[in-house]
Amino acid sequence: MKKYDYIILGSGLSGLLIAYRMANDAWFDDKEILIIDKEIKNQNDRTWCFWEEPNGEFDSILSKTWEKAFIGNQDFQQSFDLHPYLYKMIRSSDFYKLVFDQISSKSNFTFINDEIIHWKTIENSVEIIGKNQSYFGNYLLNSFFNINPLLNQKKYPYLKQHFIGWFIKTKEELFDDSEVKFMDFTIEQDGNTRFMYVLPTSKTEALFEYTLFSEDLLENGEYENAIKTYLQNRGINDYEIIEKETGNIPMTCFPFHKQNLVRVLFIGTAGGWTKASTGFTFFNSKKQSEKLIEFLKNNQNLAKFHQKNRYWFYDLILLEVLHQNNELGAALFGRLFQKNSIQNIFQFLNEEGTLFSDFKVMLTLPKQIFIKATFRALWKLRG
Repeated sequence: MKKYDYIILGSGLSGLLIAYRMANDAWFDDKEILIIDKEIKNQNDRTWCFWEEPNGEFDSILSKTWEKAFIGNQDFQQSFDLHPYLYKMIRSSDFYKLVFDQISSKSNFTFINDEIIHWKTIENSVEIIGKNQSYFGNYLLNSFFNINPLLNQKKYPYLKQHFIGWFIKTKEELFDDSEVKFMDFTIEQDGNTRFMYVLPTSKTEALFEYTLFSEDLLENGEYENAIKTYLQNRGINDYEIIEKETGNIPMTCFPFHKQNLVRVLFIGTAGGWTKASTGFTFFNSKKQSEKLIEFLKNNQNLAKFHQKNRYWFYDLILLEVLHQNNELGAALFGRLFQKNSIQNIFQFLNEEGTLFSDFKVMLTLPKQIFIKATFRALWKLRG
């Protein structure tokens, strides 16, 4: 039975980012790398957006960029110039093609379609039991998300970023495709944190996502009716739905990294790579995959990969607030953008700020609420 150096379970964002970086790094040229997934990824099943300066690593596959962003609630509405950032959009089919074109040119990569049943560590290796056969490797990079450890605890707050999105096309030119509606909280909140996220890709095409940060999912009809109402209220009645998109992303500071072993690393959502306070995935996974590649060159113990930073604690505080007072999300995010430059907020959310700039951002939030949330977070960490 062939033994691989690295086995990547799952060909989603995190697994393919790692594979792409391995394929572009000569250090891995003599390593046998296996990717296992039950399906081949080649469809537009995801839309990833992130803010970044121009000339980024994946600019060649961007489907759209925006230089302006709108944020607003019932009391505050404003359009922001994002300079020096751009808000960037990647469709998943373009990303999949880029990665698979690269790894297919490398003789040390193997892709196998199989459904994984179980995995286990054995002496000096990991065994992955698939529906069709078993596979053996020195190291396992596992993106398969097991939600049970998260559900079976009460220490860390757990919200979901959940949404349904419609890609629509109109006959008339109705959209300003230079501006993204990043968070439009002017819609009815109904006791939750709810906003419309609008990505106009041309003057006649746009993605409308009805998004919540909350504990409970809605019936599908509630999301779709909200999109329909939002369009009607803006005089958009004659349109065609081209595609639909759904998502349910965990927002939590649960320490997924404690599941890591010497030879097993949980990656992506399964490894806590999603930004806990926003549910954004692409930029965090991009950074984590970069760090992992350098780590693998110098370390044999995957349990030592994770490093906690101060932003983990900031996220925990914000999640404490939204978990206890979910109805305050529109006011909190509105205040955040009203009192700070969008550049400072993006640095803060990208975990690239200074201690001073981070402190300035945190000070703009309602002090009494956040002081209480900070004490709750500290108390939980003691327990």
